[in-house]
Amino acid sequence: MSKHILLKGTTLAALTVLSACDLAPTYQAPHFIVPASWHGQGLFREAQPQDTVLRSDWWTLFADPTLTTLETQATGSNADLQAAAERFIQARAIVMEARSDLLPHFALAFGSSDNKSSADRLFRYKGPITATDEYYGGLASWEPDIWSAIRNRVRAQKYYAQEQAAQYAAARLSLQAEVATDYFALRGLDAQNAIYSQSISYYQQALHVTQTRLDNQDATGIDVARAKNQLYMTQARQLDVQAQREVLEHALAVLVNASPSSFHIPAVAQQDDAEPTVPLGLPSELLQRRPDIAVSEREMAQANRTIGIARAAFYPHVSFNANGGFDGNGFDLANLANSMWSYGASATMPLFEGGLRRAQLQRSWSAYRETRDHYRMTVLSAFRDVENGLSLTARLRAENVRLKQAVDAAMQSQTLTMTLYKGGADGYLDALIAQVNTLDARIEQAQIQARALQASVGLVRALGGGWQDKLLPTPNQTMTFTGFQYEGLRHPTPAGGIDIPASPEQYENLDRAGPSTSSPQSYDTSINPGENSPSASQKN
Repeated sequence: MSKHILLKGTTLAALTVLSACDLAPTYQAPHFIVPASWHGQGLFREAQPQDTVLRSDWWTLFADPTLTTLETQATGSNADLQAAAERFIQARAIVMEARSDLLPHFALAFGSSDNKSSADRLFRYKGPITATDEYYGGLASWEPDIWSAIRNRVRAQKYYAQEQAAQYAAARLSLQAEVATDYFALRGLDAQNAIYSQSISYYQQALHVTQTRLDNQDATGIDVARAKNQLYMTQARQLDVQAQREVLEHALAVLVNASPSSFHIPAVAQQDDAEPTVPLGLPSELLQRRPDIAVSEREMAQANRTIGIARAAFYPHVSFNANGGFDGNGFDLANLANSMWSYGASATMPLFEGGLRRAQLQRSWSAYRETRDHYRMTVLSAFRDVENGLSLTARLRAENVRLKQAVDAAMQSQTLTMTLYKGGADGYLDALIAQVNTLDARIEQAQIQARALQASVGLVRALGGGWQDKLLPTPNQTMTFTGFQYEGLRHPTPAGGIDIPASPEQYENLDRAGPSTSSPQSYDTSINPGENSPSASQKN
């Protein structure tokens, strides 16, 4: 008896030692030598410790209440963003599915049957042709994770859940940047529309002056035709700008989960040219600020664990099974004579499969190297995005300054030539050329100003939008419930600052308006925090 106990204890100890075998390679993310500073500094500067770092609500840098309202609404109720959160929840559930294989599985089995055999069957033996059978019992099975194949699957799924959390952060940043980009494009169209309205009013007066001079035989019909052409062409261009604005307004409505038919953003006559100063930080910090880099790194960690799973397939596979209960005729089953049980262990080891395991291992190594290559390209693309943002913001700001000077000169020329034309000292062609140059300069300046604001948004996005990889949930935080938890499964505890609506039915009403209180179908800027605003965890 003591030998049996000793042998059993030795076997369990050996299984415990073997279960510590992890065949996955030692994982370490690549370390790249990054530049000490940014090349395209422009009007920006590196953020020093005393400077304010880029915050998650970065759009407040633009000091635009309407933009803030739109961003809050989109972050809190955009359907695509909520779908990304649900994918994170599903990934967390997959973690629990993989983890369940580490524990023994128990089950109950019971049943009853009533059987009748044919009276004319071949080789009939003497006895009843009808019989009943009732049984109940329990089942148990367990697979010791000797080569860490199961644990590597669990770890890989935890990394996948972290990847989905980073994907959510990337989707949120993309949404916020798209809202800001569309909003500044819309404000640029507002500025162009106001310019066209002012120019149309000016051209109508010029046409009136030209018509009066023609009536007084001080001008020719060609001058009137030129004035009409300028007026009508400008009116046509204004209609095109208004059409573009309506399309952008509809796009913003969808981003904030509102119906385009009831959504409206009141126009403004002048575009705000205040551009924020964005703290850049050091280039080495970019690797911790970009969600897409975190996604790529977690993919690499998953591929590393897959190698360990492929290696474990070369070794014996051990499992334990047991079942027992009662089986007999009638309902008097709880009788020792009707008891039955069985237990045992099985071990399988591949001997020859035509190279299947080797092919799987070779593929896992190649997949891992592919993720490293993708990670390197993601890092390089991130640095390119920042440098592009710096170049665009610096050059567009300088261009905007020059265009403002050009507008002032063109306005002065337009006024002088029209004054000379009214006095009869100059022809209408010179006045027309001045009008065309003035309108073109003003429109181009409005477009460049909008592009400069959009470039600032692009720079913020390239810098990660205030996100940091420490906001990712830890591997253990990706699990959604404890071993004996059977409630709260519909709405799991938030992790990594990612939450899902407890009652998604609240978003079924799409009849919402845009950010203003000036019309019956305008957007109410007072957002109900309990319904539409993101939770505190979502703002991180």
